[in-house]
Amino acid sequence: MTSASHRAPVAAGTRQPGQAPSPTALESMLEARSVALVGASPRPGTFGQRMVEEVTRSPARPRVYLVNPKYAQVGARRCYPSLADLPEPVDLVLLGVRDDALEQQLSLAAARGDRSAVIFGNAHEDPGSHPPDPAGPALRDRLAGIARGAGMELCGAGCMGFVNVSRGLRAIGYTEASPLPAGPVALITHSGSVFSALLRARRGLAFSLAVSSGQELVTAAPAYLEYALRLPQTRVLALVLEAMRDAGRLRRVLASAADRDIPVVLLTVGSSASGRHMVAAHSGALAAADGGWEALARAYGVHRVGDLAELADTVELFAIGRRPRRAHRVPSAASAGPAGIATVHDSGLERAHTADLAAELGVPFAPIGAATTARLTELLDPGLLATNPLDVWGTGADTRGLFAAALTALAADPHVAAVALAIDLVPELDGDPSYPLALADAAQRTDKPLAVLASLGSAIDPELASHLREQGIPVLESTRTGLLALRHLLDHGTRSDPPRLADPVRSADRARLADPARLADPGRQLRARELLAAGQASGAPLLAMLRDYGIAVAAAEPASDAGTALAAAESIGYPVVLKTDEPAIAHKSDVGGVLLGIAGPAELAAGYADLAARLGPRVLVCQTVPAGPELTLGITRDPGLGPLIVVGAGGVLVELLADRAVALPPVDERLAGELLAGLRVSKLLAGVRGRPRAALDSIIQAITGLSRLALDLGDDLEALDVNPLICGPAGAVAVDALAIPASS
Repeated sequence: MTSASHRAPVAAGTRQPGQAPSPTALESMLEARSVALVGASPRPGTFGQRMVEEVTRSPARPRVYLVNPKYAQVGARRCYPSLADLPEPVDLVLLGVRDDALEQQLSLAAARGDRSAVIFGNAHEDPGSHPPDPAGPALRDRLAGIARGAGMELCGAGCMGFVNVSRGLRAIGYTEASPLPAGPVALITHSGSVFSALLRARRGLAFSLAVSSGQELVTAAPAYLEYALRLPQTRVLALVLEAMRDAGRLRRVLASAADRDIPVVLLTVGSSASGRHMVAAHSGALAAADGGWEALARAYGVHRVGDLAELADTVELFAIGRRPRRAHRVPSAASAGPAGIATVHDSGLERAHTADLAAELGVPFAPIGAATTARLTELLDPGLLATNPLDVWGTGADTRGLFAAALTALAADPHVAAVALAIDLVPELDGDPSYPLALADAAQRTDKPLAVLASLGSAIDPELASHLREQGIPVLESTRTGLLALRHLLDHGTRSDPPRLADPVRSADRARLADPARLADPGRQLRARELLAAGQASGAPLLAMLRDYGIAVAAAEPASDAGTALAAAESIGYPVVLKTDEPAIAHKSDVGGVLLGIAGPAELAAGYADLAARLGPRVLVCQTVPAGPELTLGITRDPGLGPLIVVGAGGVLVELLADRAVALPPVDERLAGELLAGLRVSKLLAGVRGRPRAALDSIIQAITGLSRLALDLGDDLEALDVNPLICGPAGAVAVDALAIPASS
């Protein structure tokens, strides 16, 4: 028998017979039972003092070890001179030390077997005090390497830490409310300022977990989200992110949230050129392109918001409000499900203002039925119209009963998904409680979402708002952001389709599943890859590759002398288009390299001579496609997500309008139609001013064909542009394309 002293060590996390599974490093961090505070201090107002104060406030009462060689005691607690002096490895080390001490302290924690750490400092390397090896990694990279090598999770650097409200752990060095309200919101933000702002907001936000993850040198947002979804308290995810890290894991988390009908509210920054520059300087990572975020949100039903005010209103509405009933997709209007919101007003002008804003923002008001109209007519003073939105203010008699009845009547209408009392919610100087009483009455008479839609946040009575929130009635703090929050609520209520890709798999597998027709043409992918490998990034071979994927293309033949060009034109049939086909020229029209409407041989010969003299002898003779609205289709590669499908305005409108929609492949016919419908140029496709409608089925076929191509060649392409795709009543035809192979 092997003696105990000679047994092999048990790896962390290994489950032995009869034992509960060991916690993962992430669980050890977020549910730490033992915490070391490096840099603890008794001096009031210092970071070290606040860190001690905050951790010792933790309701979970973890074992706390204070570390600072300057002190033998901090308050009533012993203070150790070094991590090396602690009696046990700890679950979590909080590093409240200067940047130049981080590497030494983290190395010591890793050597001791500590499971995780928080780095509050920015981890900025000062070359003056510690000249780094020019050939070696930077400080942040060295810190990440130390943690990964030891299997440690690492929150930060440049962060505020975290509060696990559901488990009673405060791992922060900045003073926050104690206790924090416990509730359904899991907040993950790269910004420490946003972390504090939302924790301290005087509104109905209560948390299961709140993390300021900073630079995410090791542990990124998806890891925290995975953990948050395992908490039974979590019912809403609120994300404020600068960069997309660990995109595959993020996709899996978002798919899991969608499967469980947990709303995800997302604010991202860095979509503008100046914004991207500031993100890079602040967090040390380039912000993900906005197209990647757009595609991710579309694929998994994420609610993207434009600012913190919209985020707060939306999260509050999801967190403490009710959900709309699922809409029924039936053709009969009489039996259709919820169609929109209803609002009740005490001001005719504010009612009109709300209607204007709703129209601008695309928030639908529900069409109310005859029974609802009749009921409202009975309630209203003469001269007031029973419409939605509804102004009920007349003589002011029985305010409580009138508003409660109006809210209840609208909520009872089958087309109404949510109802709001649109008032200023100002302090009532005469003490009249009619509005909150009316809301309470209506809340008892309906199970549909009910909210206050306030006009001006600074005018809201905070005590009254708090009272309403305690009753489960959200108070949305401005007309614009409140309407946007209601739109998110409606959007969530009408989503019935599961996420299209719950777990990312290899592109070849996705392509086979998404396109059974591939089995009939197993050589298509091989031919396309050989084409790219041969450097055929434009011209007739690239158009032929598009045709291979079901995209209609204009007939095109290459030529490198006048005689061959004339023969090609005769074969295709006049009129033709003559384009330069020189490999170094990516954008032909920018250099005058496209000649349209060439009617005969003489004109072709003259055109060829012109192009050959200015740009070079290689040309492309192309079929003339009848004019029509122009789109651009494209594939672009996101560094984390892989290939993205881009659909937008084409031709000269590409840069002018910047009108585009982005999606993750596979893109099926339904999603392709949604992408088109979201474009401003979709009105041109529908036909305007007597022009014929474009053949939408043909456009959708081109988009789905491009999606199949992206799945086949996602690893081989950096980008591909089809521009323009001319969309006429007879079909959509690609007349030019450019491919950029992935660099090896």
